Amino acid sequence: MTTAHFHTQDAKQALQHKAKELGFCEISFAKAEPLQTEAKQMQEWLNAGHHGTMGYLERNMDKREDVRLLLPSAQTVIVVAYNYYTPVQHESNTGKISRYAWGDDYHEVIPPKLDELINMIRALYPESESRRFVDTAPVMEKQWAVRAGIGWQGKHSNIISRNHGSYFFLGVILTSVEFEVDNPIDDYCGTCTACIDACPTQAIIQPHVVDGTKCISYWTIEAKPDVEFPLEIVQHLDGWAFGCDVCQDVCPWNRFKKPTQEVRFLPRNEETTLNISAIENMQQEEFSTRFRKSPIKRTKLAGLLRNIKYLKNDE
Repeated sequence: MTTAHFHTQDAKQALQHKAKELGFCEISFAKAEPLQTEAKQMQEWLNAGHHGTMGYLERNMDKREDVRLLLPSAQTVIVVAYNYYTPVQHESNTGKISRYAWGDDYHEVIPPKLDELINMIRALYPESESRRFVDTAPVMEKQWAVRAGIGWQGKHSNIISRNHGSYFFLGVILTSVEFEVDNPIDDYCGTCTACIDACPTQAIIQPHVVDGTKCISYWTIEAKPDVEFPLEIVQHLDGWAFGCDVCQDVCPWNRFKKPTQEVRFLPRNEETTLNISAIENMQQEEFSTRFRKSPIKRTKLAGLLRNIKYLKNDE
């Protein structure tokens, strides 16, 4: 445990203030301890094959359960949320892009901000050790967000905040400093089944459980470019070329969403849908240049061409 050079309650308040300065809409603290129940639930989800071809999720389950294997000195898990909501609509119903991918890749935007928080921790506690993660290691970010009280896990499996809805990214810092922890909050989904009812492919097979192999986001983002879509996905694409936002769009808690203040999350070139014709004629060099800072690069040009092929057939 790190020896305190600064009263931890004052340090926590300083970090909370700095986080808001950096644009984070939420910051909460949890004790670094094993996620035994959560890891068991994830293993059951994997055993059921709901992860499809995302084999990387099967690896490092020991680290997913116990983050202290990533930082042995960890005492506290700090979780932050960063709003990405932009109050505009899709320009067209064909070639739709998921809202989170309208702007720059959050993997590039958020880490430098977490580094600033870590620098503050080191300034306050010179002997401390800290590591940050933004979907870059086997860290169960959603589960830690629940533990820390950022929000609760909605029936669509995304984290919901009472103040901000669900349109936000998560980031995690492990630190050897023992901060006072925050309490989890109640699940306020109640009897609502809006997301379950609205999912076009019935991918939410029960509250809080999404079968990835039925999810449009999985097929348009994660499926390898040479893998063809099953008929039940093709029939319900409804114009989605990259991702799908239906379950979040219908969530009543997103009435409380607020526009992001991060200009890098605004639609690139005011584009919320892909120009099908432009993508069809795009060469690899142009794709790499155009989507270099975009999450869309994950699906690769071949994957994007496959996706829009199904949209053209549906026209």
